[in-house]
Amino acid sequence: MDRDQLVEHLKFAAELGVDGVSRDPTWRSRPEGVEREALAERPASAVTFSRNAAEALAAVRADIGDCTRCKLHTMGRTQVVFGVGNPDADLMFVGEAPGADEDIQGIPFVGRAGQLLTDIIEKGLQIPRKDVYIANVIKCRPPGNRNPEPDEVATCEPFLFQQIDIIKPKVIVALGKFGAQTLLRTLDPISRLRGRVYDYRGAKLIPTFHPAYLLRNPSSKRDVWEDMKKVRELLTSEI
Repeated sequence: MDRDQLVEHLKFAAELGVDGVSRDPTWRSRPEGVEREALAERPASAVTFSRNAAEALAAVRADIGDCTRCKLHTMGRTQVVFGVGNPDADLMFVGEAPGADEDIQGIPFVGRAGQLLTDIIEKGLQIPRKDVYIANVIKCRPPGNRNPEPDEVATCEPFLFQQIDIIKPKVIVALGKFGAQTLLRTLDPISRLRGRVYDYRGAKLIPTFHPAYLLRNPSSKRDVWEDMKKVRELLTSEI
């Protein structure tokens, strides 16, 4: 890390409320008792995994097409927002559903919340955004940005499962209450879910606050910083 990168990293840490860093090895150690088996089952995927990841993802996207499988296609969505990033990423972020900006551009997390997510990735984790993979549970924008409904989740989440199984990330970050609850099959609040590490489809899953929540509640940035420290530990460890 060069001097300019270090300065940016420390500035971002300060924004999150971090007073400094420590050379104490315990600062970088993984807390005990933070792993728990996720409840989601692992269904068979329709994708042929003999192809490389980029081709397999392209096949899933082609299968989705201009999707009409659930009622969202009748409710004003502009386009399917599939996902973006490195098909061989070690780190994957999963949000809830596209918003207005994402619906227009066809790319997840491009609005104000998306810019904050980019800062978390590039300034906090020191990883170029293009080197991670970003997707949502739901691929179409719900009207008024409401939460996706159970039938919409049931229809769309198999495509997310295929994305995860193709990419095979080491770490998945579930962004926000809805994303974390959907993936972990729980009704526990995000405040209870975050701070822990879960086994999920061959990866380690870390729930954290959604960037949109942080825009409204900047005091929670420090909690996200703690979660990202766990992400860094897991990415550099032998899982």
